[in-house]
Amino acid sequence: MNLSEYAGYDGKGLVELVRRGEVSPRELADLTAAAIDQLNPTLNFMASYARDDAEQTLQAATGEGDFYGLPFLMKAGVAVKGQPGGMGSRISKELIAPADEELTRRFRRAGVTIMGHTTAPEFGNSPTTESVLYGPTRNPWNPERMTGGSSGGAAAAVAAGALPIALASDGGGSIRTPAHCCGVFGMKPTRARTPIGPHTQGGIYSLGVQHVVSRSVRDSAAMLDVLHGPEVGALYYVSPPERPYLQDVYTPPKQLKIAFSTCNPSGEAVHPDCVKGVLKAMTLCEQMGHSVEEKPLPYNWEAFTEAFMTLWTVHHPAAMAMMEKMTGNKVGPDMLEACNLVCLEYGRKLTAEDIGRTMMLLNTICRQVGTFFTEYDIYVTPTDAQPAVAIGEIDANASDLSTQKWLERAINRFAPFPPIFNVTGQPSMSVPLHQSVDNLPVGVQFAGRHGDEATLYQLAGQLEMAMPWRDRVPDISVFRDQPGKF
Repeated sequence: MNLSEYAGYDGKGLVELVRRGEVSPRELADLTAAAIDQLNPTLNFMASYARDDAEQTLQAATGEGDFYGLPFLMKAGVAVKGQPGGMGSRISKELIAPADEELTRRFRRAGVTIMGHTTAPEFGNSPTTESVLYGPTRNPWNPERMTGGSSGGAAAAVAAGALPIALASDGGGSIRTPAHCCGVFGMKPTRARTPIGPHTQGGIYSLGVQHVVSRSVRDSAAMLDVLHGPEVGALYYVSPPERPYLQDVYTPPKQLKIAFSTCNPSGEAVHPDCVKGVLKAMTLCEQMGHSVEEKPLPYNWEAFTEAFMTLWTVHHPAAMAMMEKMTGNKVGPDMLEACNLVCLEYGRKLTAEDIGRTMMLLNTICRQVGTFFTEYDIYVTPTDAQPAVAIGEIDANASDLSTQKWLERAINRFAPFPPIFNVTGQPSMSVPLHQSVDNLPVGVQFAGRHGDEATLYQLAGQLEMAMPWRDRVPDISVFRDQPGKF
């Protein structure tokens, strides 16, 4: 198997080759390593390598697990025993993880071969992956453009064909925004669907959820089948699915009642290509028999952003104090980027009254949105307000930053659509259904009811069949025009 052939398969396709004895886990690991060596000097998606860990996995291979033999990349900050444990920051770059976290253990039980960690912005606090520590991660569709954040390294690696699936996480759009920027599929599951501990509970409202980005819908569904399940001691719980998500990919949905909007709730402009992507998707949904209606999500943007700033910054003081204690380093401009320094200062000034008001505002918003979804099955928007912007345009280290200015640049102008569903906890996905006039990917965001990934996967499978994206590949890749085999 050569690199082009390897890149043509999705994860389930490669696993099937292993099961039939047509390729070995070691051969796949070697192909992945070769793809990384070819692509990473240009795209810069690798934060660290786990060669010893991969070798131990290959030597101890048991043949067990739904993804047995599949090469896999973790994300910076997710603990793999003996591997770097920092989160894209200079203050934590020397940390080594003492043990696997629960998510890592579930990946190992699935049979993957962990090859290393992908890049992420400092502490995930950016919609672009351009940390001072790693440097900018570049988009395989255009290396002058960003990959999105915070799972930008993962999305770039998958889009370029280095491997078919990679770990991603999402606290305000960090699965969906990179999927949109790089033209891959990204599902943010329901809050508590996948583990985030044991060393964190995700804070108030537990914004962050872990899953993957992938090129095929079935890979995403099959991976969620092996990752989901309750976590001992977790603050939140969600009812298990009625059947495997992989089955849903091949099950047409009922006639769905879909609401959509192309308007930015912040009032900022939306790029015409992002609008066009939604309208094209809605036309397709109508052709497939679904009911479509233009209607905005009923929540107050100003109240939401006030609450979100508090929610996003309230844990910065404790987290940075812990980092100082663990590393011996001191917080300052030589250790933290400006976006995190201003969030730290904002968090330090919060009062009990601020936090209490935030909880009341979020309660109102969650109930408004929840009521909306008693009438509609699905809500659709652009994934983000623009296609991938130029490297450096969203500058996390700008000298003039304040928390308000960072929110305006990172969310209001670029990524206003994803964060609401981190607050409500609902599942939502970015589907790569469109290309811009500049040949950049454009994602469309679909959100479902709390706990209902099944309907989203049913619709995603239907969309993938009707408007396949598998043969759209970036110039910087190992595909070489090899047609997709999924």
